[in-house]
Amino acid sequence: MSTESEENIIDTNHTSVHTLSKKNEKERRRLRYMQKDGRFLVAFQKPPGDWSPYILDIFTTLIEIRWRMMFLLFTLSYILSWIFFGLCYWLIAHIHGDTQSSDNDPCVDNVRGFTGAFLFSMETQATIGYGNRGMTENCIGAIIVVTVHNLFSCFFDTIIIGIIVAKMASARRRSQAVRFSSSAVVNLRNRVLCLSWRLGDFRGNHILEGVVKAHLVRHVKKRGSVVMLYQDLDLENPHVVLVSPTTIVHKLKPGSPLYRIGPDDLKRKKFELLVSFTYTADSTGMLHQTRTSYTPADICWGQRFHDILKVGKKHYHVDYAMFNETTWVPVPMVCAEAYERGSGHPNERNSLLPSATGNIYWATTNSPEEVVVQTSL
Repeated sequence: MSTESEENIIDTNHTSVHTLSKKNEKERRRLRYMQKDGRFLVAFQKPPGDWSPYILDIFTTLIEIRWRMMFLLFTLSYILSWIFFGLCYWLIAHIHGDTQSSDNDPCVDNVRGFTGAFLFSMETQATIGYGNRGMTENCIGAIIVVTVHNLFSCFFDTIIIGIIVAKMASARRRSQAVRFSSSAVVNLRNRVLCLSWRLGDFRGNHILEGVVKAHLVRHVKKRGSVVMLYQDLDLENPHVVLVSPTTIVHKLKPGSPLYRIGPDDLKRKKFELLVSFTYTADSTGMLHQTRTSYTPADICWGQRFHDILKVGKKHYHVDYAMFNETTWVPVPMVCAEAYERGSGHPNERNSLLPSATGNIYWATTNSPEEVVVQTSL
């Protein structure tokens, strides 16, 4: 009998764990307004054939396309321009009779067919003349075409070099080195429930004039239409000098959209927390922005981030391997409103979230705002 009871308990626990994991997986697969890498999942449906926004701003369009598409377009552009001007030189040679007789004075030396005209076109545009082909004074039309070709070559190279430089210096590449933590946490700071997340620069360069913003986004269906609602979150430290990783804090106080949301309500809510960091890089002086989002499934109630900043003899050491790591802390399992009314006072053991099974001991950390829970199994 005892063996059967233990097997039933194990099966029940396994089933509950499996159900919980499926629920968490479903929460994480829910449609997001913004992906974790900062890209918005918004598809714009334009009128059929309306390419004017892309054509009128062709410079921005070429900067935003992928590298492989850009190289393909530039390669085709060069080849097509060589072919076009090669056809022009071949047509001039054909009209002048250079292709029929080798005795007359040619418009272009050693251009008697399309192959020679194509090579002369490529040499002219790339300014790499090999010495055996050159313009003569016999044809004014050929001289005009060469002049236009040289002007086109300068203009075309300027556009391509500008696009490549702008694309290489794009803010998207720099923003990949400045990251937010993969999850946000809710814990106590100075006896106030706070929502916080971590921000760090993985390149180690100093960043100046950084401003962090956070918005709570959710959609509401009204009479068959979808309305996006935005609410700003007040941050305790919105202006950041990102010399070392910092924690961004939002206090769950009256006026906060999360003030009446507890850990149980958090599982049923459908919203998304959009956070952004706009900053100026110290090395380039360019303006960049890093974005990410947190859904209710990404918010961990009753956890804190590991300490990753240590003081050495000559330097401050940052362990980025622990950047996303969290640990359990005792936190009231009620919303901030109930906690302020006294029902979630931290001295009440029944309202605290245990970190693991076993005896719970209190230990003070280096930070006066938080405490960790050490377990003895």
